[in-house]
Formats: sequence, structure tokens, C-alpha cells
Amino acid sequence: MAEAETETETETETERLADPAVEARLARLDELLAGLESAPGATTRSAIEAVRLLTEVYGEALARVMDHADGQLAEQLADDELVGHLLVLHAVHPEPAERRAARAVERLRPAVRERGGDVEWAGVEEGVGRVRLTTGGGCGSGCGGGQTDVTAVVRDAVLAAAPELTAVEPVQAAAPAAFVPLTSLTHRGAR
Repeated sequence: MAEAETETETETETERLADPAVEARLARLDELLAGLESAPGATTRSAIEAVRLLTEVYGEALARVMDHADGQLAEQLADDELVGHLLVLHAVHPEPAERRAARAVERLRPAVRERGGDVEWAGVEEGVGRVRLTTGGGCGSGCGGGQTDVTAVVRDAVLAAAPELTAVEPVQAAAPAAFVPLTSLTHRGAR
């Protein structure tokens, strides 16, 4: 009996789609939906409605799963990249948008630091995500881009994690306080 269960588990595992295969299917789905939306006719309208209804039903099923999930399971589901995106899509993600956005920034931070810069989550103001972003010259010539490219990557990652936000904007990092020696303050006239 245990042997049959192991075979079934292995078969189920091998039937799962790897992340690149999921991404390829999602890209193809986007292409097909874009094509459908541009085609005229009753059949097209019916196909789009069928996709919308199916999405709503799947979203309701996912919401019910989340209703029954304890805290640990909800966290595990939310941490799975694909499931997490679906939870966001159907507005049933257990974490608030600001926390998801902050986590997205933290995931990018090592890559930005590797290039001599830094990025830090600064919060949300009126639906706009704020990040403190500095870029550095640590990669020499040939890295490309600079701050504009990094800002775009950060913006895309934050909005993917928290589409409820209306925008993502960089804010100036606070300048370090200037050091003024005490002797220069106490001996004004002496030079």
C-alpha cells in the first residue's frame, strides 16, 4: 500500500508545472485574451464572459480556501509566488498591501546593493508607495541603466506585489548629518 501511495505522490509531483512553464502559460493567456478583446462579435463577447465568470468562480474557491486556512497555512500559501499572485488578484491575500510592497523591496535590496546602491521601503502616502533609492557606481561601465532602470524595476516589483497602490515614487534619502568639531564652535575667532 505504501508503495502505491509513493508512486501516486511522485506522479502528482511530476505533473506540476515548474515556474517557467507557468510563466509561459500566463504569457500565452495574455496574448489570447488580448486577441479576443480586439475581435468583434457575439462569440468573442461570450468567450470573454466565460473567462470572466470562470475567474470569479476560481477566485471565490480560493477565498473559501483562505477562510478555512489557519495562520500558518495562509502564510505558506501567500509565500508561494503563483498562489500569492492569485491571492492578490482576487483580493484575498492575508497581508496588507504595504507589507507585501515592503517585502518586495527587501527581496530586491541585495541586487541593488550588489550594484553599489541601496533601496529601502519608506511607506505609503495616499495610495502611493514610497522608496528611498540610491544608486552607486560600484559596477563600473557596462552595467547600463543607472537610477532610472533601478527605479523601474523597483516600481514593477512593488506594483506586482501590491497592485492596490496607484504608483511607486522614490523619495530622497536623508543626508547624513554633517560633523562639526566642537572646537570650531567654541573657538570662533581663533585661527
